[in-house]
Amino acid sequence: MLNNEYPPLGGGQANANKYLMNEFEKYNDLEIDIITSSQDKERIEKTKTGTIYYLNIGKKKKNLHFQSSKELLIYSIKSLRKSLEIIKKKKYDLIVAWSGVPAGFISYLIHKWKNISYIVLLRGSDVPFYEERWKHLDRFIFNWLSPIVWRNARSITALSKDSRELAYKTYNKKKIEVIYNGIDTNEFKPNNNLLRKERRFSILFVGRLVERKGIIYLLKAFVNINKKYPESFLHIVGDGPLMIKLKKFTATNNISKSVKFYGAIQHKELPRIYQMSHVSVIPSLSEALGNVTHESLASGLPVITTKTGAVELIDGNGFIINKRSPEDIQRNIEKLIKNPILRKKMARESRKLSEKMSWQNVANYYYELFIKK
Repeated sequence: MLNNEYPPLGGGQANANKYLMNEFEKYNDLEIDIITSSQDKERIEKTKTGTIYYLNIGKKKKNLHFQSSKELLIYSIKSLRKSLEIIKKKKYDLIVAWSGVPAGFISYLIHKWKNISYIVLLRGSDVPFYEERWKHLDRFIFNWLSPIVWRNARSITALSKDSRELAYKTYNKKKIEVIYNGIDTNEFKPNNNLLRKERRFSILFVGRLVERKGIIYLLKAFVNINKKYPESFLHIVGDGPLMIKLKKFTATNNISKSVKFYGAIQHKELPRIYQMSHVSVIPSLSEALGNVTHESLASGLPVITTKTGAVELIDGNGFIINKRSPEDIQRNIEKLIKNPILRKKMARESRKLSEKMSWQNVANYYYELFIKK
C-alpha cells in the first residue's frame, strides 16, 4: 500500500487506512506492507499483517492534518525509491494506491517497470478539479496524467457517487466502483448523559482548515447565531493554513469566547467532542464522503451539509444546503435550536443509519477487490 498519510499524520484518508488495517488483521491470507510519511524521523514498524515504512518528508510544521506541495513531492520521490528497494527483496501481487496522485502515479511507474498490478482508491482531492488550490496543476498536469494512471489500473474505486461523477468528466472509459468508508459504531456513539450536561447549544465542525472545507461560511453564520442565542457554542476541530485568519475573524466579530479551536488532536479524543455537540456542520465546497460524515452519524448527530458527497447519507437525519451560504447554515441551525424534538428525531435517524455500515463490511469489499484477477 502506498499512502502519503497514516496516523498520526493526516485526516480521513489516514484513519480509513488504519481502520481497514485493523480489519485485515483478521485475514490469514493477506500480507500488507505500507509505505507512508512520518511526522518526524524515518522509522519502521512491524504489524500483524506486515511492515509500515514511515518516510521522513521533512515535516517541520506541527500541522499533522495538512501536507504541502513540497512534502508531497518529497514523499513521491522517497516512496518510489523505497518501493523499488523492497520489491527486490519480496514478491508482491498487488499495489494499492491510496489516491490517484501521488500514490497512483508511483504505482503506474512501478507497474511499467516491474509489471506489478495496481488499484487506485480515489479519495476526493486527487480527482481533477475537485479542489480549488490545485486548479492550475489540474488543468496543465493532472487532467492528462490521471487518465493514464487510471487506464492502466486493474481497478478504480471512489468514496462517493458524487466523486465518481466528477472523475468520469476526466476519464469515463473505465468503470469506477463506489465503496463508502465504514463506521466504528462502538468507538463513535451517542452519550446522552454527557449531552444533557451541556447547557449551551453546541455546533461542531471537524476538518482541515482550508478554503475547500468552507469553514469561513460557518463562522459567518455563527456571528448572527451567537447574537440571537448567546448560549450557542462552536467547536472547531482540525488544523490548517487558515487557522490564524479564522482566529482573527472570531476576534474581530466578538465571538472568540464562544468558539474553541482545538487544532490537531489525537483521534481518541474525537468521540467525546462529538458526544458533547448537538449538530455537525459540513459546509464543504467539494467533498467526497469522508469520515466526518460517518462519525457524525454514529455519534447520533443531525448533519447539515452542502450538496457534496455527504448528501448520499442524508435522509431524514439532517439538512442539505447551498454552498457558500451562511444564510442557509444559520437558518437550519436555528431550526434545530428552536425544535429540540426535531433535533432528537434526526439524531436517532443518524444513529440508525450508521448501524447498517461497518468497517468489517467495507474490508470485505476491498478484500474481494484485492484477490480478484
